[in-house]
Amino acid sequence: MLYYPEPLARVISELQKLPTIGPKTAQRLAFFLLRMPESETTKLVQAISDVKTLLSYCDICGNITDRSPCYICTDPERDLQTICVIEDPDDLLAIERTKEYNGLYHALMGVLSPLDGVGPNDLRIDPLFERIRNENIKEVILATNYTTEGQATALYLTKRLENAGIVITRIAYGIPVGGDLEYIDEVTLAKALEGRRRV
Repeated sequence: MLYYPEPLARVISELQKLPTIGPKTAQRLAFFLLRMPESETTKLVQAISDVKTLLSYCDICGNITDRSPCYICTDPERDLQTICVIEDPDDLLAIERTKEYNGLYHALMGVLSPLDGVGPNDLRIDPLFERIRNENIKEVILATNYTTEGQATALYLTKRLENAGIVITRIAYGIPVGGDLEYIDEVTLAKALEGRRRV
C-alpha cells in the first residue's frame, strides 16, 4: 500500500482485519471515512472505544452486557427452570430474535475441539454444572451448532448430565448441518426450538 498516504494505508490495513472485509471493501470504507464529517468519525471512534471499555460478559450466563448480572439473568419474567446452552453470546441474540424462547442462557464461549487444543477446562462448562446444582433447573436445551465440534460438545454435555435428574433436549435439525446460529433466519431458528427433542 505504498501508493496511499501512510495514515490512509494504515486505516485500510486495519479494516482488512475485520471479518469479510477484503482489500477493495477496506479501501471503499477508508475513502468513505475520509469523506465523513469529523464529528461523525469522532462518534464512530467513540462508539468503537465504548464497545471495548463499557461492555463485558455477564458473570452468570456469559452474555455481552453493560452490567452484571445481565438484563436476561435478572428478568423476573423469564422461565428460571430452563437453560439454553449456546456456544457464544451472538447465538443468544439469534435465539432472542425468534421470540420463541423465554428461559435462561449459558454461553460456553466456544466448543470442544481437541485438534485446536480446546478441552472441557477451556470452556464455561463447570459454571454450567454449578448453576444446574444450585438453581432449580428442570430442562437444559443444547443449542450448539450442528458442526462436528458442536455435536461433540453436545454429546459430552449429554453424558455428563444424564444422571442429573433433569430433561436434556437438543434443538431440532431445522438448522442446516455446518450452519452457525448467528446466520440462521428467525423462522428456521424458531422451528428448531419448537422441534427440540429429548436427548
